[in-house]
Amino acid sequence: MILSMDRLETELGPVAFLTDGTRLRALDFVDETARFEDRARRRFGDVAIRDADDPLGVRSRLAAYFAGDATAVEGIPAEPDGTPFQARVWAALREIPAGTTESYGKLAARLGAPTASRAVGMANSLNPIAIVIPCHRVIGSNRTLVGYAGGLERKRRLLELEGVCLPAGKTRSTILKRGFERQASFSSLSET
Repeated sequence: MILSMDRLETELGPVAFLTDGTRLRALDFVDETARFEDRARRRFGDVAIRDADDPLGVRSRLAAYFAGDATAVEGIPAEPDGTPFQARVWAALREIPAGTTESYGKLAARLGAPTASRAVGMANSLNPIAIVIPCHRVIGSNRTLVGYAGGLERKRRLLELEGVCLPAGKTRSTILKRGFERQASFSSLSET
């Protein structure tokens, strides 16, 4: 297999992606291209990776996305590979319109597995094609930002690029931190 690779510098950091000539196969935020290539070789086996200039027009469409056209990446043919369940989750992610969000629980219910929100979350976290398969549009049921391989601040910025307004600072990590602070204050009260 021969894969074509290209990069795009964005306001959220560099993005690298791979195509196989007809479909997008991988897309991620990367600090080191070598690490991205190593992950690709582990995933695809014996592949040749060649630099290319805007294969399938993906770089142009990503640039348009980051310039404010939230729908620019829709319709890019993508093949993420994965288990049948992962494929169902990733296909469902592509049905979440730009500028909207959906909770893990609602996504699980939409897939006909209302008790599988954790499994949906795991499949979401293993998505190999960021942005185009918009795993960043899935949030906690209380509208908190939870779980994003690229970091919660990057998830927030992607949603803001699409016009989603979330309460400032409302992330799972800040809620957990507040819980620890609250627990610490209760501990200090009990000691007095």
